[in-house]
Amino acid sequence: MDCWGFGRAENVSVGGDGRDRRGDQPDPDEGTSAGQDAAPDVPPYDAPTEVLRAIDPNEPAPETAPEKPVAGQHEAPVDPPTEAYSALAPSDAATPDDVDSAAPTVAQPAVPQSDAQQPETPGPETTQTETLQPEKLEPGTSEPETLRPETPEPATPEPATPAPATPEPETLAPAAPAQQSEADGPSKRVKIAVVAGAAVAILGVFYTADMLSTSGSVPRGVTVAGISVGGLSHDDAEERLQSELGARVDQPVRVIAGDQDLELVPAAAGLDVDWASTLDRAGSQPINPFTRLASFFTDREIGVQSTVDEPALDAAVESIRAQTDRQPTEGDVVFEGSTPVAVTPAPGQSVDVTAARDEIESNWAFGTVELPVETVDVTVHQDEVDRVLRDVATPAVSAPVVFTGRGDATAVLAPDAIASVVSFEPDGNGALAERYDAQAATAILAPQLASTETQPKDASFALGGGAPTVVPGVVGELVQWPKTLEQLPTLLGSSDSRSTEAVYDQAQPALTTEGAQALGINEVIGEFTTGGFEYASGVNIRLTADIVNGALVKPGETFSLNEYTGPRGSAQGFVESGIIDNGRPDRAVGGGISQFATTLYNASYFGGMEDAGHTEHSYYISRYPEAREATVFEGAIDLKFTNPTKTGVLIESFGTSSNVTVRLWGTKTVDVESITGPRTNPTSPNTITLPAGSACVPSSGGPGFTASDTRVITDVASGNEISRNTRTVKYDPIPIVRCVSAEPEPEPEAPADSPSEETPANRPAPAEPPAATPPPDGE
Repeated sequence: MDCWGFGRAENVSVGGDGRDRRGDQPDPDEGTSAGQDAAPDVPPYDAPTEVLRAIDPNEPAPETAPEKPVAGQHEAPVDPPTEAYSALAPSDAATPDDVDSAAPTVAQPAVPQSDAQQPETPGPETTQTETLQPEKLEPGTSEPETLRPETPEPATPEPATPAPATPEPETLAPAAPAQQSEADGPSKRVKIAVVAGAAVAILGVFYTADMLSTSGSVPRGVTVAGISVGGLSHDDAEERLQSELGARVDQPVRVIAGDQDLELVPAAAGLDVDWASTLDRAGSQPINPFTRLASFFTDREIGVQSTVDEPALDAAVESIRAQTDRQPTEGDVVFEGSTPVAVTPAPGQSVDVTAARDEIESNWAFGTVELPVETVDVTVHQDEVDRVLRDVATPAVSAPVVFTGRGDATAVLAPDAIASVVSFEPDGNGALAERYDAQAATAILAPQLASTETQPKDASFALGGGAPTVVPGVVGELVQWPKTLEQLPTLLGSSDSRSTEAVYDQAQPALTTEGAQALGINEVIGEFTTGGFEYASGVNIRLTADIVNGALVKPGETFSLNEYTGPRGSAQGFVESGIIDNGRPDRAVGGGISQFATTLYNASYFGGMEDAGHTEHSYYISRYPEAREATVFEGAIDLKFTNPTKTGVLIESFGTSSNVTVRLWGTKTVDVESITGPRTNPTSPNTITLPAGSACVPSSGGPGFTASDTRVITDVASGNEISRNTRTVKYDPIPIVRCVSAEPEPEPEAPADSPSEETPANRPAPAEPPAATPPPDGE
């Protein structure tokens, strides 16, 4: 490694044997002891090459005499030796003043050296100083000598050997300085200190002047949205910003969000500049001298401090999202008619709302804002779309698919129908999976083979002339479309055979013959008859009885009169008859059905059925039992009961011109007793006067009162009481209706209790809570 320091170069004579001959002169007082080996013969050699090495300046300079070759040693003559220099620091280089004028100066020939001849520089960890020695050449050669490291040897004194007869010129290192006095070192250090101190003083003056000249101004190099304000006073800086930046709030700003390029007007988005706060972001003048020096060569962008109208900025960001956000479009194949069409995949993207607000607020003044966008990649790529289009979709609609049924009947799935059955969806692993809509295919194919099928028919009961008898059910034979359509994917992928046989299977009825026989329907468990209705009401009552006749209520099922009959309008054969509307008699299509409801309610009452919801009339009608009757109104007021037994219940209902009867058939397990309580709380009717016409039905009125009914249920086998329940009903008085006209007032068409239907606005209000809460009003 290089050795740096103040010192002097010491001349060292190197002999032909490579040894350091410095101070190696024989002591005249010493001789060769007996037994000591005599010096070997050394051939003569060329003049020694002087090597410079760094020594301690405090080490006394040895008196050096030219070394002579050892007698007997011989080396071939070579060209003048190459100088080897000690490694000195630049500051230690010899100056003209340092060179001893008495020292001889010898001109050295320039010997070129190749790269291979250059001495190696020791590594940083080397602590030993190597001395380079020229390689000696054979006699007669003229090639330049090569320096090689001198191998240190023990400093064993050797006897002086007389020099050869031929004198050799002495070679000195040209750059070796003369010996210096120890006082020269401190003098040089003083000079360096003086120069360094002067430089520091100059820099200090410059630093102080710069601090004083920039005091109170914006730090040097500061820019705001690209506008330089460094070095200006705060007032001048604010004036410049307002002049050059103020107009930007009303100018459109480019907003880049993913693949969308939009515009936003800062003022419309609730943004403006807070001038004072913006300049405050620049900070005060820096004290660090290096920071101040760097400010001459660099700029520091501080951006703008914005004022924000939060709702306006939120609205602006949402407006941007509406234009930029989208769900990924997966690659797909769809059908337009019978033509398959590829859907090109497109990734989705979503703007990060919070980050977008920050970006807009911070960077709008620069004229362009790039919003952070999260990209949502697709799973199905174009190569998969191309494969499905080529290998699946196109062959699928290439020709019809035919299903052959019994009797050579066929069902055809045409290409356009195939397109409505086949679809594709991502399978989650990058592929499109085929989907076949079996229901859609069945809806297209089943009607074409319906004539080849036998529909199953439930077992039923025949009524008339005694106990019901079981009518056996019919086992059907139907096309099993799910099984048949299992072959569809294979057929659609085939270009040759695209037809197959339909698969048939037996279909059992919902109620088999055996199931009907096990229901235990063999005796009457409840029956009731009512009469006294007028002709139009009779039409509706008998029609309803025909619809309900034969209804089966299985164990645990609930029967609903409105659900079972369905609509009861003119289209179904119902006619206009009496109802109760707004607490007074009126007429409407379907009137009179409440009498059938009352008859059915009483049959279920005595048959031991559970009341699942019924509503009494708003005022009492004399042909019905008090507190044990029901009204209905389509879509609003219903009559329901539940079969609590373990056997089935069959409803038999029929009517005549004067009465209607309902019987419940099943297995009798209970006896039912009805106890009617006395009337209480009588009320008087009001008088209503209406214009004469078809809308006015005169009535003589009737009193109101409160009535109750108690049902007691006992077990048939044991006679033990099972339950006892009382229901109390408050009947309104029947209003006296007068129809006023120029003509004499007609007599009432029927007694005050003749209306049998009731509208939802005029159901009776029970004095005590009923078993089930009825709708707002009755029919």
